[in-house]
Order: sequence, then C-alpha cells, then structure tokens
Amino acid sequence: MKIVVLDGYTENPGDLTWEPLAALGDLEVHDRSRQEDVAEVIGDAEIAIVNKLDITKEIIDACPNLRYIGVLATGYDCVDYRYAREKGIPVTNIPVYGTNSVAQFAISLLLEICEHVGHHDQAVHEGRWENNQDWCFWEYPLIELAGKTMGIIGFGRIGQTTGRIAKALGMKILANDAHPNDAGREIAEYVDRDTLLAQSDVIALHCPLFPDTEGIINKDTIAKMKDGVILINNSRGPLVVEQDLADALNSGKVYAAAVDVVSTEPINGDNPLLTAKNCIITPHISWAPKESRQRIMDTAADNLRAFLEGHPENVVNL
Repeated sequence: MKIVVLDGYTENPGDLTWEPLAALGDLEVHDRSRQEDVAEVIGDAEIAIVNKLDITKEIIDACPNLRYIGVLATGYDCVDYRYAREKGIPVTNIPVYGTNSVAQFAISLLLEICEHVGHHDQAVHEGRWENNQDWCFWEYPLIELAGKTMGIIGFGRIGQTTGRIAKALGMKILANDAHPNDAGREIAEYVDRDTLLAQSDVIALHCPLFPDTEGIINKDTIAKMKDGVILINNSRGPLVVEQDLADALNSGKVYAAAVDVVSTEPINGDNPLLTAKNCIITPHISWAPKESRQRIMDTAADNLRAFLEGHPENVVNL
C-alpha cells in the first residue's frame, strides 16, 4: 500500500520521524508539492496525507486508487470532504493536538502587546538603558490585565484553555459559542456576540472558519467594540476583514492587534496589516512546538491504522 505525504516539511522539518506512518505502508514523503502537481504526486497511491494543499473534486477524480485522505491538522477545509464522502473516501483530521500551545501563544501575543518585552529587550541591547538618564524607561504604554474583560469567540478546548490562563491573570471572561457547556460555565459567562463585543477590553478569536464566521471581524462589528480594544487572532485569518481592521488600528478605534494568521499565507506584501499601527504579526506558528507536532504525527498514524483495521477514527465526512 502506497502512502504519499504531499507537504510534510512544516510538520517535520527534521526534528521528528515519519516512522509511525512508514510502518503502515510504502511511504513517500514530499516536503513540498506545487498545487498544480498534486494529482500527479498522489498518482496511484491509496493514501494521501496532506496539510494545507487543496484536495479538490478534480484531484480526487484524477486519482482512482485513492481510498483515504488524512489531514495533518484540525481544520480540513483544504479537502472537498463532501465529494470525498460521495466517493466513499474517509477524510480524517487531528482534533486535539495543540490546545495548550495555541492557548499559550494567544496569551503570549496579548502579553507582548501589554509589555512589549521584545522591543525593550532590543532597546537595552542597543545601549539605550546604559545611556539613559533615568534608572528605567518604557516606550509604550504598559498594560495591567487584572480586572479587565476578555471576550472569547469560540469556546471549545482552545478557547477554554485560553480563558483559564486569562482568568488566572485576574481577567473576567466572557464567551460566545454555539454550544455552551458546564465546563465553559466554570470559566466564563456565556453572552451573545454583541454583548461580548461591547463589554470586552480584549477579544480573542478561537472559532473555526465556516461560512457564518468568515469576516466576523469587520467595520460593523468593530464599531460595536469599546474604543481602544485589543484583538487577538491565532485561529483563522479569514475571520477578519483585514482592511477594516487596519483602518480601525490606524484610527485608534482598535488600540492594538496581534495575529498569527492572515487571509492568504504566506502573507502577501500588500496586506494592509503590514503597515497598520500597533499590529503584531507572526507566521502561523501557534501550533508548531515540537510537542504538538509529535502529537500530530502520532494521531495521524493512529487514524490510518484504525482505518486499515476497519474502524476509522476522527472521520470528518461520515
């Protein structure tokens, strides 16, 4: 049985091993593949493992031996999973692997806005403390989070973990989610989205990208927010209308934003957030600690093994 990994480099740039998958068949790993070559790369393989490349209807039709598609991530919008279901091809994902790392990164982004640790470290190394006439200095407003309100849109595993950390910092937590639950109620008060927008000092996005969440941060929803709000997005880039956010940053309506994701990745040079005021941008790395990637590797192998044994797990297109 032939297994093809289409775009494996970001999952394993060399610090992990593909052995868990190699043990299940004849494994062929491509660090990167061009989108236009995906059908050719899959070829006669029965198993395709993908991260971000698109597996379209046309590609599925061009690969008649294909029996299984495994996604090395939680999000699976890169696969035409509905058409795969019609063809009897299960699509699996990795539902739990980066809960702690993504939540940790969300708080890291927020703390960087509040403290600007990197900027002040650089200033010291440049000799600006050594030559300062006072015993300390700061070049951005420093913000204490205790007593402030964080609103989290999307309150699943990651949202709740972020909420627990923020609550430990002394913040009040509001949550908006389609499926309120008791675990969430222990951390946050569930409110409607307009209430969350109006009352939050910090808004964090932890919701999936669906048609009804695409562009949920836009000029209209921003207008409902507090003046000087902080926005954190390390979920999905298209949740935000980037020009509207850039305009709000430049006007001061939004004090600062920190994003680990953008609408097109890698980022386009004309993305308006690149030149917006007080905007921190990191290159989609919330998920990337080695510990998280190891869980991806292990779960991907477990998913495929379960399929081969006749009891598929983590199938998203049943």
